[in-house]
Amino acid sequence: MLVSKRTYNRYSEAFKLQVVNDLESGKLSSIYEANSRYGISGTTTVKSWLRKYGRNHLIPKVIRVEKLDEQDHVKKLESEIKQLKEALADSHIENIVSEARFQVICKEYGLDPEEYKKKVDTKRFNKRPRQPLKRKRKK
Repeated sequence: MLVSKRTYNRYSEAFKLQVVNDLESGKLSSIYEANSRYGISGTTTVKSWLRKYGRNHLIPKVIRVEKLDEQDHVKKLESEIKQLKEALADSHIENIVSEARFQVICKEYGLDPEEYKKKVDTKRFNKRPRQPLKRKRKK
């Protein structure tokens, strides 16, 4: 059995506050600079400290600029996804209802549902596909 030799860094509260204060005062210009200067591993470690100490304004924001047709396309795709999810849920419900109906019918007629399924499946797969009719050629 392999045992992981990975080391985990635990930082003190004082160290975390020092890094956050250095970012807030401008001694460090970015989170990436703080990571490299203090040897902090992990891409979200400092971000989580900023959130923890209520300094969300120091976390870089991503601003997305889109054209109107791109926004319309995204909305169209989102509505299509919603419709597909609803259709999938409906088909799951229909499948559950059909299975329950099948179980009730088998119980009423005294049939074993699993045996009946096997019997129907073997009949369906044992059928030979119909060959097209051969026409006689006129000479």
